[in-house]
Amino acid sequence: MKLSSDKLRNVALAAHGGAGKTSLAEALIFNAGATSRLGRVEEGNTVMDYSEEEQRRTASLSSAFFQYEWKKHIISLIDTPGDKNFFSDTKTCMPAADGAVIVIDACTGSDIRTEQSAQFAGENSIPAIAFINKLDHERANFRQAIDSAATTLNPKPILIQLPIGEKEAFTGVVDLIANKAYSLKDGKAEPMDIPADMADDVETERAELIENIAEADDELLERYLEGDDILDAELVAALKNGVKRRQFMPVLCGAATANMGIGLLADFIVEAIPSPLERIPFPTEDGEDVAFDPDAPFAGYVFKTIVDPYAGRLSLIKIVAGSLGKDGTVYNTDKGSKERFSQLLYLAGKEQKPIDHAEAGAIVAVAKLKETFTGATLCDESRKVTFKPTAPIAPVISFAVEAAKQGDEDKVFSSLSRLQEEDPSLGLDRVAETKEILLNGMGMVHVEATIEKLKRKFNLEVVIKPPKVPYRETVRKKVRVQGKHKKQTGGHGQYGDCWIVLEPQESGAGFEFVDAIVGGVIPRTYIPAVEKGIVEASSKGVLAGFPCVDFKVTLDYGSFHAVDSSEMAFKMAGSLAFRKACEESGGVLLEPVMNVAVIVPDDFTGDVMGDLNSRRGRVLGMDSEGKYQVINAHVPMAEILTYAPDLNSMTGGRGTFTRVFSHYDEVPGDIAKKVLEKIAAEQEN
Repeated sequence: MKLSSDKLRNVALAAHGGAGKTSLAEALIFNAGATSRLGRVEEGNTVMDYSEEEQRRTASLSSAFFQYEWKKHIISLIDTPGDKNFFSDTKTCMPAADGAVIVIDACTGSDIRTEQSAQFAGENSIPAIAFINKLDHERANFRQAIDSAATTLNPKPILIQLPIGEKEAFTGVVDLIANKAYSLKDGKAEPMDIPADMADDVETERAELIENIAEADDELLERYLEGDDILDAELVAALKNGVKRRQFMPVLCGAATANMGIGLLADFIVEAIPSPLERIPFPTEDGEDVAFDPDAPFAGYVFKTIVDPYAGRLSLIKIVAGSLGKDGTVYNTDKGSKERFSQLLYLAGKEQKPIDHAEAGAIVAVAKLKETFTGATLCDESRKVTFKPTAPIAPVISFAVEAAKQGDEDKVFSSLSRLQEEDPSLGLDRVAETKEILLNGMGMVHVEATIEKLKRKFNLEVVIKPPKVPYRETVRKKVRVQGKHKKQTGGHGQYGDCWIVLEPQESGAGFEFVDAIVGGVIPRTYIPAVEKGIVEASSKGVLAGFPCVDFKVTLDYGSFHAVDSSEMAFKMAGSLAFRKACEESGGVLLEPVMNVAVIVPDDFTGDVMGDLNSRRGRVLGMDSEGKYQVINAHVPMAEILTYAPDLNSMTGGRGTFTRVFSHYDEVPGDIAKKVLEKIAAEQEN
């Protein structure tokens, strides 16, 4: 299989979960003769959903790849996940595609992830076509599906096919450009007469299609308005140009599991999706974007990593410029180092097949690169470039992770780090104050699937539990106290004496130490020791052992002993002074507050805002995104630890949210009392 640029069509299949992307991919591959049977998701025998976790859940958890030949072109499919738990992979893999097929479920229409799929295509400036799937299902409603697409998707969807029948009566389609009907059966499209009862609809829709296409071409529009006949060949050329320039989104239809309309879609992919050479230049960090040119020095973007505990790391590369042979050396601009590879591969589901050569636009894989991870740029050292990486969607749920078996503690973080290499949407943190390893994911299912993968790939079992909230402490009022450490033993004793003024500072100001000693009452050599004692004591606080923040200490008096004073004695004196000052000042418990953006349909805004208020949230305002509302709020972290499943339940799975740390705020007195009592009980146990 020669991957030459002009004959390539790199296509991402994207949509919400359950729309039938994998079934569509299976039908496209089967019709091309690349597989001997039509795989079915519910039977767990598809070539695209091949991992144990995917087969068990009957859903795509990660993007899968397959290259097949159709009409002397190489079609490289990217079957992306639609479940919101794994949807970040759709976003990060989209730059590798040169066009997208947005799959719309004829039973449910467009939803938030359908809209986001089209948005991801737009962010990468790649054209999109839509395919209304499942027209043979008993709840199919073509008009409802196209209406929902028209109100939510960008660019403007335009019909180029009409279904003949619906539900069990779905038998074919009408091609509005050619003005021909096709009977669909057994994966084939046979010409037939346009049904008489559809003649008026076809005439109306075809006229609207011609008008939509003409609007994208000034010359064609002028002729259309003057009443001139427009040839089919002119329509096709203008349509392809409009798709390439993202002026509209052509809509086709069919039924993937019944293999109806798939061949016509495959033809349209070849005809309407541009080759990589027609794509706009690939964005770089410095703004000097790189054109897709097979004759230029090599440059490639690593958009995905697959980790195998035995085979090592597999790096998937979108070749932007130049070409790659079956082995060679490339330069990693992220690390400033050279990487050697000994085999060039393309993916066909779980299989890896060697190739000798690939040009600009191709999607290839190389194994065992030592320092190359997702988002990296590989290039020829003669022309160093750095491509702009695509940021994953931020995690929304966190769990503390512990080894299930004693002795496996050291393996937990390193093994999760390996999984994070292939799934950048996973977050992994060590929290010093709570001594926990936090696994952050897109939802409960995402975390559960990661734990399953950890067991399968690394034979490591872990348990998860809600994380502890990383509270902070601060002081309430200004006080002046003495800290005196005096201890007499045999030989030299210990003596350190200091007076400090402790006072609160504004939020975020941190710690400030002021040396106001005059007259040498404390020797200069001991003053840093006092500060060190205060810093160490503040790291453990006095209320519940959390770090104390945002305070100022002024050291203004003290005394020393010529023989018994030492740095250690003054360090102890500083620590004692700080603890005593905190007790007199009246400590305050602070909690992390998150900036939360909840995206929901209009119908759910009231319920969601009420729920946020019940979680001690403060709604900051609302913005509109199509038919969805974005509710912005500040919510204490302690109140949204389980928000992902709660929001899913509240909105029937139609709501999503993001969260980022905003600031620390004082915990209300009654809640602070309960928190402190709970922590004290845990420490006793």
